[in-house]
Amino acid sequence: MRIFHILLMTLALVTASGAGAQGAFAARDPHISAALVAETSAPAPGRTSSIAFSMKPDAGWHGYWENPGDAGVGMTVEWTLPKGVTIGALRHPVPETLLISGLMNHVYEGPYAVLAPMTVAADVRPGTLLPIRGKAEWLACTDKVCVPESAELALNLRAGDGAVSPATAARFDQWRARMPRPLGNEAHYAISDGRFRLSVPFPAEAMASDVHLFALTEGAVRYAAPQSLTREGDRLLLETEAGEGFQGGTVNAILRTGDHVGFLLTARPGDVAAAKSGLLRTTLIALAGALLGGLLLNIMPCVFPILALKALKLARAGGDEGAVRREAFAYGAGVVLTCLILGGTLLALRAAGSAVGWAFQLQDPRVILLLLLLVTAIALNLAGLFQLGGFGGGERLAGRAGATGAFWTGALVAFVATPCTGPFMGAAMGAALILPVPAALALFAGLGIGLAAPFVALAWVPSLRRRLPQPGGWMETLQKILSVPMFITALGLAWLLGQQRGVAAITVGIGLSLALGLVLWWLGVRQQRGRRGGLIVALGAALLLGAGVVLLPGRAPATAVADGTAIPFDEARLASLRAQGKPIFLYFTADWCLTCKVNEAAAIDRTETRAAFAKGGVAVMVGDWTNADPAITRFLEAKGRSGVPLYLWYAPGKDALVLPQLLTPATLTGLVR
Repeated sequence: MRIFHILLMTLALVTASGAGAQGAFAARDPHISAALVAETSAPAPGRTSSIAFSMKPDAGWHGYWENPGDAGVGMTVEWTLPKGVTIGALRHPVPETLLISGLMNHVYEGPYAVLAPMTVAADVRPGTLLPIRGKAEWLACTDKVCVPESAELALNLRAGDGAVSPATAARFDQWRARMPRPLGNEAHYAISDGRFRLSVPFPAEAMASDVHLFALTEGAVRYAAPQSLTREGDRLLLETEAGEGFQGGTVNAILRTGDHVGFLLTARPGDVAAAKSGLLRTTLIALAGALLGGLLLNIMPCVFPILALKALKLARAGGDEGAVRREAFAYGAGVVLTCLILGGTLLALRAAGSAVGWAFQLQDPRVILLLLLLVTAIALNLAGLFQLGGFGGGERLAGRAGATGAFWTGALVAFVATPCTGPFMGAAMGAALILPVPAALALFAGLGIGLAAPFVALAWVPSLRRRLPQPGGWMETLQKILSVPMFITALGLAWLLGQQRGVAAITVGIGLSLALGLVLWWLGVRQQRGRRGGLIVALGAALLLGAGVVLLPGRAPATAVADGTAIPFDEARLASLRAQGKPIFLYFTADWCLTCKVNEAAAIDRTETRAAFAKGGVAVMVGDWTNADPAITRFLEAKGRSGVPLYLWYAPGKDALVLPQLLTPATLTGLVR
C-alpha cells in the first residue's frame, strides 16, 4: 500500500507538470544529503561507540522514520565491515507527523541523524585499519513527489584508545538528545469497539505536551486517526482508533511527550478504563474559553459599529416584543451557523490532509477582496449614501425582511470577527483540533453563542433594553459616526491585499471599491426618487468581484522583517539556536490579526523591549501566517493552537514558556531579567 501511494504521487506529478517532474528525478544532487560520521576515529578494542548517518533534507523535502506510517519507506543499510567489527540496529530519533491527503506520514522535515552502535572486538590489535563501508537507501519526498535515493558511504578508522574530541562529543550528545528514552515501566492497552486505549505509567509532575503515539508494531492503530489524551495522576491515558485486523499481542511504540522528546515503551494487553471524565472536563474548559472569547470579539472595530447600531434600533420596535425577539433569533442563528460552517470546513480540510488553521479564510486574497467590497458597502450605507435592509436606520424590525437582514448581518459579523484568537480563544480553538468532531463543533458553536450573546440579551431582557437611549434624530448622526470605523476597516483590508499580493492588488481593491461606490450612489439617487435598482446593483457588484478575482496578481515577494533583526521562522534554525544555548523569543503573527498588531505596537516593537533583548542576547524569531504556511500551521498545532497570536519564550536549556496573548513591555523585558 505504501509503495502504491508513492507511485501514485509520482505519476500524478509527472502527468501534471511533465518536465518539472523529470527535473526532480534527473537532479544529480540528492534531495536528502547523507554523511557517515563516527563518534571516534580511534575506536577502542572491546568497547562500543556510536556511528551516525547525518541526514540533511532540502527545503520542502522530508525523510521517513523506521515505521513510515500510511506512506513512505524507512531507511535501510547494507554494511561491509572488517573482521572484528559489528554494527547493531539503527536507532531513529523521535519523528514528526505529516498528514497528506488523509494519510499520516512519520517523517523528518529538518536535519536529523540515525545512530547505530559499533563494537570492536577485544582481540583487535591497536593500530589496525578498520574500513567501514555502508550502502544506505532511503526515500526523499515532498507533498507531491517521492524520489528513491542511495549513497555508498565510507569511513577509514583505526583501532586506538577511543578518544572523542569535544566538538564531536557535543554533536553526538545533541543527536542522542532526540533519541527516544526507555520508559522503564510496562504500559497496558485494551481494544474495545474498534478503539485502542493505552495506559502509560508517567509521573504526574513530569512535563508532557504535544503528545503523540508512534506505533512500531505495524497495524496496531490507524495512523491518521485523531488521538485524545487524558492525565490521571501518575498515568497517561491515550485513546485512538485501532488498526483493522490487528491480532493483539505486544505493542512496541514511541510516545512523544515534547519537542523531539519521546519514550520507547512496550505495551501488553490489560484492563484500561476509558477516560470519559477527562474528555468531558477538557471540553467544558475549552467551551468556557470559546464563550468568553466570542464575547470579547464584539468590541472589534469591524463588529462594534454594526452591533451598536442594531442595538439602538431595538428602541424603535416599541412594544412589539415578538418582532424584537425574531430579529435577535435570526441574528444569533446567522452568527452560530457561520461559526459552525467555518469550523466544520476547517475540520474537513484538515481531515483531507490540508495544513490549515483558524482564520484560514483570510489567507485567501479573493476572500479579502469580497470582504473589502462588503465592508465598503456597509460603510457607505452607514454614511447615508443609500438604504439597505438589515443595516440602514429606517427599516422596521418586524417582518420577514427584518429577520432576513438580521440573519445575514450575523453571518457577516461572524465571518469578519473570528480571525484573531484573542484572550481565552487560543487554547479553545487549539483543543477543537484534537477533540472528537461533536465536541469540536460544540466549541465552534460556543464561540458563536458568545459573539451573539450581547445582542440576544438586549432583545430578550426588556429591562436591559429600557436602559437604551430613546430614539430620535440623533440616531442618524450616530449612524454616520459609526461609518468611520467601517471605512478604517476597509482601508485595513486594502492594505492586507497589498501584503498578500503587492501594490497592484491594492490598486485593484481600491479601484473596485470606488466603482462599487459609484454604483451605490446611483442606487441612492434612485431611492430618493422612489425607484428601485437593487437587482442591477447586485449584478454589478457580482461583476466587479469577478473582475477583481481575474485581475488579482500572483503572490507578492516576501518582505523583510521591519526592524531587520528578527529571524523568519524556521524549525531547523530554531533547533540550532536552542542547541547553542541562546534565549529565544518566538512569536507568530498575521497582518489580518488585530490582537497581533496591537501587541507588536504596544510591547514588541518598543525601544525598551529591543534594548533589553539586545542586552540579553535574545534571538527574535517571527512566524508570519498572513499567507497560508503549512510549516507554521503544523507548529501551531503541535503547541495546541489553531491560530495566531502565539508567543513563546525559550530560556537556555528549558522548554518553551507560553506567554499571555496580551503583552506589555514589562512582560517581555522581565523575561530577560
